[in-house]
Amino acid sequence: MKSVTLSLLLFTNILHATAQGVFSNQTNAALQKVIGDYPNRFNNIKGDRLQQHERSTEYRSKVEVPGSINCVIRENNSKPEAVFSWTCEMFGSPNFDKAKTKFQELYNQIRNTIIKIEGEKPVILNGQYEEPTSDNQPTTIRFQFLPASEAIQQLKVELVLQYGNEWTISLCVYDQEKQYAAIAR
Repeated sequence: MKSVTLSLLLFTNILHATAQGVFSNQTNAALQKVIGDYPNRFNNIKGDRLQQHERSTEYRSKVEVPGSINCVIRENNSKPEAVFSWTCEMFGSPNFDKAKTKFQELYNQIRNTIIKIEGEKPVILNGQYEEPTSDNQPTTIRFQFLPASEAIQQLKVELVLQYGNEWTISLCVYDQEKQYAAIAR
C-alpha cells in the first residue's frame, strides 16, 4: 500500500512539473547550460570578443535563449581576480502592459527550474514574484537555489524589468559578491 501511494505521489509531482514547463522550456534549458558552466567561469560558453574596455571585456554568449535580443558574458578585470557575469536581454517594448505580461511569463518559465551541476546534487531555482508598476522603477526578482550547494552558494540569478528608452527585460547570472559586474557596461 505504501509503495502504491508513493508511486501515485511521484507520478502526480511529475505531471505537475511537466504542466508548469519545468523540464521543457527553452529559457531554463539555457539557464541550465549557463549555471552549469559557472564553475568554469563561463569558459565553455564564451564566444567571440565584442568589446574591450579599460576594466572589462564583453564576449558574445554561445548560449542564448531563443527569441532573446542579446546575450553577453562580461569579464570585469578591476579586481585582482577576474569576475564574470552572463546577461541576456530577453525583451523590449515601449508598451508597459506587453512588458509586464512578458515579465510574468518569463518568471513562470524560470521558477522551479531544476539545475544540475556536474558532481553536485540537483537544486531548484525559486523566487518570489513581484508585481511590476509603471512608475519607471525597476522590478527585480532574485531567485535562490534550494538547497544552496557550496559550488553555487555565491551565484545569483535575477530577472529585471526596467525602463530606459523602452521597457526591457533582462536575465542575469552573476556572483553575489561582485553584483556590479552583471550590470557594468
